[in-house]
Amino acid sequence: MGSNERETETRARHVCPVCKHPVTSEIKRHKSLGVFVPIWRPGPCRNPDCSAYAPEAGGEPRKREQHS
Repeated sequence: MGSNERETETRARHVCPVCKHPVTSEIKRHKSLGVFVPIWRPGPCRNPDCSAYAPEAGGEPRKREQHS
């Protein structure tokens, strides 16, 4: 590939260790020298046939409790 050509094909960076299907990335962060630094980690597996399957957290939004 030449210096002015770019790869346009998307690649999965993280895969599920159980079923080897691609998973989304999650961003975690930690503070280093007073600055928050992002850490890209693999997200949960969304393959329903996988033993490590984690259903999407959705549905009803959480209600906040009223403090008196």
